[in-house]
Amino acid sequence: MRIIKYLIQFIIICILCIIFKIIGVKFSSFLSGKLFEIIGPVFRSKKIIDNNIRKAFPEYNSKELSKIKSSMWNNYGRVFAEYLYMKNFRDGNLSKNISLEGEDILLNIKDQNQKVIFISGHFSNFELMAMQIDKIGIKIGAIYRPLNNIFLNKFMEQIRKKYICNNQIKKGIGGLKELIKLNNQGFSTALMIDQRVSQGIKSNFFNEEAFTTTIPAQLVKKFDMPVVPIFIERYEGIKFKMKVLEPIHFSKQESIENITKKLNNTLEKMILANPNNWIWSHNRWK
Repeated sequence: MRIIKYLIQFIIICILCIIFKIIGVKFSSFLSGKLFEIIGPVFRSKKIIDNNIRKAFPEYNSKELSKIKSSMWNNYGRVFAEYLYMKNFRDGNLSKNISLEGEDILLNIKDQNQKVIFISGHFSNFELMAMQIDKIGIKIGAIYRPLNNIFLNKFMEQIRKKYICNNQIKKGIGGLKELIKLNNQGFSTALMIDQRVSQGIKSNFFNEEAFTTTIPAQLVKKFDMPVVPIFIERYEGIKFKMKVLEPIHFSKQESIENITKKLNNTLEKMILANPNNWIWSHNRWK
């Protein structure tokens, strides 16, 4: 039954993709954003999203909550349509739509052949961050969570490997082994730290305990690697500003708990800088 459900979803998505390719990136991104504003709340719990936002902004009224939710769903939809144009964002006419602050930091990492841990969250079109890192010439492996839909996941994996970065590492034990292997070969690591995980620790996030990945802290302890936070935001439809922050150097003697807590604090600052760009539907505090 689940296979049939996934197949129907895949067929619907294929039809939408054909339409989006016909009408072009600007209109497909706009249309998909509006579509998700309508259908998104049907599939995700309004209560969970409201509670999540109130953890960061307890003083917000219903109007302010609605604005953030509408922007979030709009961005969700835009990212969905923009996957079809990843080639254009990487090497085509859309590459000029991504401005980069902190390029000198990336160039220094590349020139020194330095291994680092890039961290971020699901902001704006989050896929563009790993793409830019790979495009600049840094050897990188990106950790990702496979989609539940097996048909759609194959399609997404092809896009990621071809246009974002070739070394896509699945979350899980097998992926962790691949991650260690790549690090031993001099590769940097990129991962999102804003999803709830089953294998992690509870760490403070917006004044409440939330299950958080310890992978960055483990890599710091094992390889003595600095952490480089990255943030991206959307403006004017399909234009983006990507910001690379200064590397954070931790002592190998610092505990996994303290490193994880400090990285959560960094993530909080990114979210507070532009809450409309973050995906609030993940149940981080479950």
